[in-house]
Amino acid sequence: MKKRKVISILLAAGMTISLLAGCGSGTADSSTTAADTDTGTEAVTETADETTDEAEAADADDTVESADKIIVFQSKVEITDQMEALAEDYEEETGVEVEVWGTTGDDYFQQLKTKLANNQGPTVFSLGPGAEADQMASYLTDLSDLSFADQIADGMAYTIDDKVYGIPYTAEGFGLVYNKDLYDPSAVTDTDSLVSYLEEQKAAGISGLGLSSESYFMIGHILNTPFALQDDPEGFLEELSKGEVKLADTEEFREFAELYAAIRENCTNPLEQTYDKEIGDFATGKSATIHQGNWAASMFADYEIDFDMGLAALPLAGNDKLAVSVPTAWFVNSQATPEEQQAGKDFLNWLYTSDTGIDYLMNQFGFIPVVDGMTNDNLDGLSQSVSEYIADGKTISWPMNDWPAGIVDVYLVPVAEEFFTTDMSAEDFLTKLDDAFAQAYSE
Repeated sequence: MKKRKVISILLAAGMTISLLAGCGSGTADSSTTAADTDTGTEAVTETADETTDEAEAADADDTVESADKIIVFQSKVEITDQMEALAEDYEEETGVEVEVWGTTGDDYFQQLKTKLANNQGPTVFSLGPGAEADQMASYLTDLSDLSFADQIADGMAYTIDDKVYGIPYTAEGFGLVYNKDLYDPSAVTDTDSLVSYLEEQKAAGISGLGLSSESYFMIGHILNTPFALQDDPEGFLEELSKGEVKLADTEEFREFAELYAAIRENCTNPLEQTYDKEIGDFATGKSATIHQGNWAASMFADYEIDFDMGLAALPLAGNDKLAVSVPTAWFVNSQATPEEQQAGKDFLNWLYTSDTGIDYLMNQFGFIPVVDGMTNDNLDGLSQSVSEYIADGKTISWPMNDWPAGIVDVYLVPVAEEFFTTDMSAEDFLTKLDDAFAQAYSE
């Protein structure tokens, strides 16, 4: 039986690392397209035990030589340029070439599935440590022998049967990134006050809450909150999968639909702006808040911002907690040759233990530490806010990691797009969301 450990609201208790001491106190986005072939679908539904003979040989032979080239494919578009620079530094230090594949983000998961199913996959790749990783279990290499594996903070590694298969990037949190001149979290504490705030900002010529057209930024992240506010999110999802509960009958989701309608009526239509435009509108004072996370900090580097910003909870149903989890983890392709698998492991060891690798993780990527002894004294303000929420124990989990893989792009995005292009009622919106989950769970 597979057992996964994914960070949730217990982050603060589990982090004895220098996460907070070194920090002061502180979506991969995927889609499924027509390219999803029957072969790919069959390949990704195999179990983790069904590995190739080569992979088994690699596990049995500790003296396997390392390949002289690896391919890295990862979904975090914000660090694309830094990854290219890292590849050059890694080759200079080790002599091993690193080819970095780029992605637009939204179609990353489908691209990865197709490449792996066609035996053209990368050596090292990233996945969300939930339904995505579960679905790709047959392609995951046991990484328990990495030199730092036992130093990863409790609950942050992706594990199967107590063995480490996924190395977490960082901890991330999302909610409302806000302009402190335009938004006061202490005055907006529930759904009603947030809706009123959006109406007031519209009257003042400002978009009160910005979303963008990319799948997770439009519907994935913000829909996570009503799930996370359930008394037992995991149990709620299980009941939802069996048709025993309905979103339309649950108060937090009714309030979510009310908020979504208020965004449609009072804010910039998400279908009319990209991630870049969402960031630009906020940076130039056209939006008071945007629903984003600490990863967005690097996007503001191109602007001369003349106001202070903060990161606050989305106050849906009175919520005052930030959504915090491990967004993405590194994996090594178990279908690669033994030499390539070893080269992939060597790369991850270097990334998390060498001076150069740690500098990239902490300073170039701006990650919050996830390994014992790793510190970051230069966190940006948004990441510092995440760390403070963690320290205060004010976090909610990411149940979205356990939604059916691909549901956001295949089923939820079309519902959101229809909602933002019609006068669909809040009630019909929830009914369509219920139908979307029912369809996804039936596959």
